[in-house]
Amino acid sequence: MTFKKITISALIASTLLAAPALAGGNTANVVQNGWLNGVAGGQAGNFNHLELHQLGLGNNIFATQDGSDNVTAIGQAGVNNSAESSQSGAWNLNATAQVGNDNYANTQTTGFGNSNAVIQLGDGNSASTSVNGVGNSSLIVQY
Repeated sequence: MTFKKITISALIASTLLAAPALAGGNTANVVQNGWLNGVAGGQAGNFNHLELHQLGLGNNIFATQDGSDNVTAIGQAGVNNSAESSQSGAWNLNATAQVGNDNYANTQTTGFGNSNAVIQLGDGNSASTSVNGVGNSSLIVQY
């Protein structure tokens, strides 16, 4: 065997062994500091974890996940922030926490056994949540 064939064989073998790990169980963590930042994240598959955090003013977050046993966690500190998140599948958790003024949160979940949670601390906040399916729950807490 030549060096090229050995290298290609090793590459193919490592790709085949890694394929199940790429199908789910992924973690994405994004942290932004400052003003006027934006982040969008999306994951498909099972057992994924998506964390998006922003500290500052006028920030936007958009997150989506499709699959089962996934977690979306959004945290924002500052004013004029907005967060939109959606999930579809089973046994997912969709959570948003905002600290500051004039925040907006919209969470949507479709499937069964899913949970939405929005916690907002500050004045002038707005939140909406919707669940479609069976055995889902939603929670909004505002101070």
